[in-house]
This record gives sequence, C-alpha cells and structure tokens, in this order.
Amino acid sequence: MAETHVLFVEDDDVIREATTLALERDGFTVTAMPDGLSGLEAFRADRPDIALLDVMVPGMDGVSLCRRIRDESTVPVIMLSARADSIDVVLGLEAGADDYVTKPFDGSVLVARIRAVLRRFGHAGGPGGNGNGNGEPAGERGVLSFGDLEVDTEGMEVRRSGAPVALTPTEMRLLLEFSSAPGTVLSRDRLLERVWDYDWGGDTRVVDVHVQRLRTKIGQDRIETVRGFGYKLKG
Repeated sequence: MAETHVLFVEDDDVIREATTLALERDGFTVTAMPDGLSGLEAFRADRPDIALLDVMVPGMDGVSLCRRIRDESTVPVIMLSARADSIDVVLGLEAGADDYVTKPFDGSVLVARIRAVLRRFGHAGGPGGNGNGNGEPAGERGVLSFGDLEVDTEGMEVRRSGAPVALTPTEMRLLLEFSSAPGTVLSRDRLLERVWDYDWGGDTRVVDVHVQRLRTKIGQDRIETVRGFGYKLKG
C-alpha cells in the first residue's frame, strides 16, 4: 500500500521539523511548507491525502488556505491552533476543515487524529470506511427521502428538489448518521464517536459547526436543535 502523503504547513521551524520527523517515523510521506502560498502550490502540485494547516502562517493564513483547498478538493483538512478557545478554531471549521488539534500537541495524539480522519475518508480501513471496522456507511442502503431531500446511501449522492448537493465527506457522513435515525435525537457525543471516530472526549464545536454547514446546504429547518440533548433530522 502506498504511504499516506501529508501536506504540513507550519511557519515555526522547530515545530515543522520535529513534527515532520515524527510523522515520517509513523510511515507518512510529508511535504512541509513554511507559509500559506507555498502550501497552496504544494497542494496543487502533489495532491496530498491530507492537509495539516497551522492557523497563523504568513503570506496566506491557514483559514484562507483551507478555503482555497476546499474550493478545489474534498481532501481532509486538520487545522492546528495554539489556543483551544480561539475564534480561529471556529473560523477554520467554517472554512471547511474537518477537525482541529490544539498546540502544543503530543505526536501520538496528532497521529491518532490523522488516522481517525483518514479512516473516515476511506484512506484506511477500506473504501468508504466510517470507523466502525466494516467499511459500510451508517444507515440503510438505497435512496432515502425526507421531504425535498433525497439521500442515496449507495451512490453517496444527495439531491434537494432534484438538484445535486455537493457535500464534503464529513458532511456526508454526518447526514448519513442523521438519515439512519430520522426523528431520533442524536447527542453531540454520539456524533463525535460515530462521525469523527472519537473514542475519547472531543470538542463539540466540531459537531455544531458542521451541522450549521450542513443546514446551509440541505435546508435550515431540516435538522432541528433539541436544546440540552443534540440534533435530529426531520422526517
């Protein structure tokens, strides 16, 4: 199997070199860049399997770079932020990032998060893997209908009023989880476990921002917030 190619954009020389070495020891191929502009060039030239983007890099910040990547590709993106409470975390997720890791981070934690994202995207654990070990997407097989929304769980396609809806893989997995249990309230912790493959506690902002992104694409009223409990898909 070909090694997973990681694009790593980080302006701190020490962090960039140490993290690159740690990732290479775990079997990843790494292209490391010190700024956003060179990172975008490397992304277009190399088409990596995953991108790790520090929020604060010169030339083009990580959030802007994430937007540019998302305009061209659904490749998974993990943002790196020095502050867990930073607005940059939310901005990165809103820009299309799939997850984030707070600095300073332990190398083993970063590798675990990378592998979890890759499993969700099918780079590991079989095509279409969703972290449940059997390579099958959540939910029933076939086309499911919810009002004007149609979810093809075999073709991994979504249509709204007959028009195709473009979703990132994480958004698709989130919608599959909702569509597998319409009308059922799904907690943020369950969604973190099922969609993000977390077997440890995670930041629920990841869920909230992705739900908001999904709502803008399938309809604001399609997913209902149940305060204090989570979200549910209206049947």
